[in-house]
Amino acid sequence: MKRIITLGLLALAMLCVAIAAILYWMGTRDDAPARAAAPPPEAERLVEQGRYLARLGNCMACHTTQGGQPYAGGTPIPTPFGTLYGPNITPDPQTGIGAWSADDFWRALHNGKSKDGSLLYPAFPYTEYTRMPRADADALFAYLRTVPPASQPSRPHDLAFPYDQRGLLAFWRALYFKPGVQAPDAGQSQQWNRGRYLVRGPGHCAACHAPRNRLGATVNPEALSGGLIAGLGWYAPPLGGAASTGLGNWSAADIALLLQTGMARHSTAAGPMAEVVLGSSQYLSDADALAIGTYLKSLPATPAAGAGPASMPSAALMDRGAALYTQHCAQCHQAQGQGSAGAWPALAGNPTVTAPSPANVIRMVLDGGYAPATAAYPRPHGMPPFGPVLGDTDIAALVSYVRSSWGNQAGAVTSFEVQRVRDASTLR
Repeated sequence: MKRIITLGLLALAMLCVAIAAILYWMGTRDDAPARAAAPPPEAERLVEQGRYLARLGNCMACHTTQGGQPYAGGTPIPTPFGTLYGPNITPDPQTGIGAWSADDFWRALHNGKSKDGSLLYPAFPYTEYTRMPRADADALFAYLRTVPPASQPSRPHDLAFPYDQRGLLAFWRALYFKPGVQAPDAGQSQQWNRGRYLVRGPGHCAACHAPRNRLGATVNPEALSGGLIAGLGWYAPPLGGAASTGLGNWSAADIALLLQTGMARHSTAAGPMAEVVLGSSQYLSDADALAIGTYLKSLPATPAAGAGPASMPSAALMDRGAALYTQHCAQCHQAQGQGSAGAWPALAGNPTVTAPSPANVIRMVLDGGYAPATAAYPRPHGMPPFGPVLGDTDIAALVSYVRSSWGNQAGAVTSFEVQRVRDASTLR
């Protein structure tokens, strides 16, 4: 009997080892290799294509510190698991990617592996970049070869145990990553397919506009149902077709306008999205901006991440909020929250205002801010900070009023929520 039990335990142990080995293989396997794309007749055209892709992917945001040399790395990327730092991707042969080949670079984008075969952390969005064809990867690499080299060692990541053990990424990848170039949908137009590629590939919109599970993987990224951006305290609103919380009331042209100028009828880019417009989407071609709008308009009206029944504010809270709005806000945003085109955004029907999370509105009231400076609006109007002059209770009343007026039905905000955002903002 003991022999049978021993053999059974041994068989179970061998099965567990086999399963672990299979998961490790699944998480470390490469996609089928792709040959380097044949260069176009003019090398300059390839570099310009790469420059456009680098802007589209907003590569500088993670690979350039404020005031630092472009693409020399060092930018902190906060996550729930610790802080990662964007590496040096200049052509310096010792500290950058100067010793990399086009095949090495393709392997990083497509398979999420470094030159030495080590697994890359998915803060580098290879989960989206894997959809890029080899030709685009080669163009991006050609452009990066032209930037000035910087002799600056990449800063080591600061991750808590066990997340600092790269080998464990194999199991994460087995669950959440499958490499593969995105194939066009024959049933859709060329414009729609281009928009889907830009959104789901180099634009990696799901990195912010999709919720994440406890292991940091995006949940149903195709839906773009919105979510809190880890470590930043901002909420990325849904991009689906819901009228109240998404883009249901937007046209494809409205979306394109916001991407290229930072301003549209229903909203103005703020917070992290303002940085995206400033460093990336304002450089989109008209055709690509409209393609993105066309694709996003095709997304269904899925429930927003984190959405629940709204608790409507009391009459007393609305009266207090209305008085504060008249005193501090109506001069710019107008009495009915309609805003002023090209200057101050509308608050009525604004998806940032009606989002399930009030974090963005609270942040703007507390800290103020500016729309991004773009070619269309090189000197945008700003909003002053009211955090120093209004207490948490008054800000809660003001935000509750804005979120529950002119057809908005996002619900009440408490002073505790304001305090939490204020404390988080102070820590930064």
